[in-house]
Amino acid sequence: MAKPFSPTIEFSVRRCQPKLVAPAKPTPHVVKLLSDIDDQASLRFQIPLFLFYPHKPSMAGKDPAKLIKKALAETLVFYYPFAGRLREGPSRKLMVDCNEEGVIFIEADADVSLHQFGDPLKPPFPCFEELLYNVPGSEGVTNCPLLLIQVTRLKCGGFIFALRLNHTMSDAAGLVQFLEALAEIAQGACEPSIPPVWRRELLLARDLPHITCSHTEYDEVPNDDDDETRNEDMVYDSFFFGPNQLKAIHQLFPHHQHRQNSAFEVLTAFIWRCRTIALQLEPDKEVRLMCNNNARNKKSNPPLLPSGYYGNAFVFPAIVTTAGKLCRNSFGYALELVKKSKAMATVEYIQSVADLMVIKGRPSLIPLRAWLVSDVTRAGFEDVDFGWGKAIYAGPAMPGAGDFLGASFFVPHKNAKGEEGIVVPIFLPLKSMMIFIKELENNMIISKL
Repeated sequence: MAKPFSPTIEFSVRRCQPKLVAPAKPTPHVVKLLSDIDDQASLRFQIPLFLFYPHKPSMAGKDPAKLIKKALAETLVFYYPFAGRLREGPSRKLMVDCNEEGVIFIEADADVSLHQFGDPLKPPFPCFEELLYNVPGSEGVTNCPLLLIQVTRLKCGGFIFALRLNHTMSDAAGLVQFLEALAEIAQGACEPSIPPVWRRELLLARDLPHITCSHTEYDEVPNDDDDETRNEDMVYDSFFFGPNQLKAIHQLFPHHQHRQNSAFEVLTAFIWRCRTIALQLEPDKEVRLMCNNNARNKKSNPPLLPSGYYGNAFVFPAIVTTAGKLCRNSFGYALELVKKSKAMATVEYIQSVADLMVIKGRPSLIPLRAWLVSDVTRAGFEDVDFGWGKAIYAGPAMPGAGDFLGASFFVPHKNAKGEEGIVVPIFLPLKSMMIFIKELENNMIISKL
């Protein structure tokens, strides 16, 4: 069982009885198909997210839990599929039974103040299970609530908004759109400023599905004994990369690469190489990098997806090399592979993935010796404002994507000094985590700020 690597604090949480919140008004009782990007096996899990809000004097006397609960019922009138339940049809096809059963809402109080969670505020969060209670029978994919929300009031006057989403329903961009609508209505709006758009048929397989691209991320690879996810001593921790650390990382790359690469590309290449060194794999073993690439960013005429689309709209093109090549070569070698992965995700590639799902029975991404990276630095979670201002941490509550422990998220964050940086949570075997931290130190990166 994976566990936090960092020391944690202890506190108690008092919860009210979980409630089902249904739409405030009657909504259509229909069945809606998910897209063939939505219902792949790798997205059939519940993903937890936390948003932390400080005390705001002007909001004194207002209860965030009651305010958000009321707004949730009103928001579900527009996002009524979230109040339904997933059903599985022939060929493992998922669909939403829009039946108004509702989402789970939990109101709670904790005897702890926000500052006790540390700075920078980052996963692992203490008492995770108390801040996002796993209601018995709610954690499945089909026939279960699609959203679980817990609002925990803190003794300092701040609060924690914790959410668990069935990932087949939305990606980061789609979830932020829903949360922005919830926040707008919590602050008095009558309807969302961006009307939600279902249109999942836009990412269905073609009438005659045919795979036109290479998709090594779904390869069938024989398992072996050095798969890091089989290690029983898996731990997780997060690393904050501020301006000084990012500047030091840039200096590790060839001079001609400095100006033409994004912070995401450089940081991904740096961490992937350090992580692979830490795993101490045999030189001939294949390793994979998968970078989240969003279809919303693809230029096409007409646009591939309309404004307001809140389904999953990304692919994970994989780049394959060997552990020996990645570790022996410079950081520049890793950087070129990262850029190649990003360039692969064309509109045709996205359509080919949808076709592959139908042809091959909706397979999972290959987790063996793979690192999956999802960049949510521009998703906008931190901008969700229920009336208490921006969140001081907003993003995934831990690394991993269901059973795929080798997944990390790049989360934007500002520390107590006001420095803007990126938090990266990572799962590793305990021994490898110690080596990984040493690699950061050897490259003049302070890993624990």
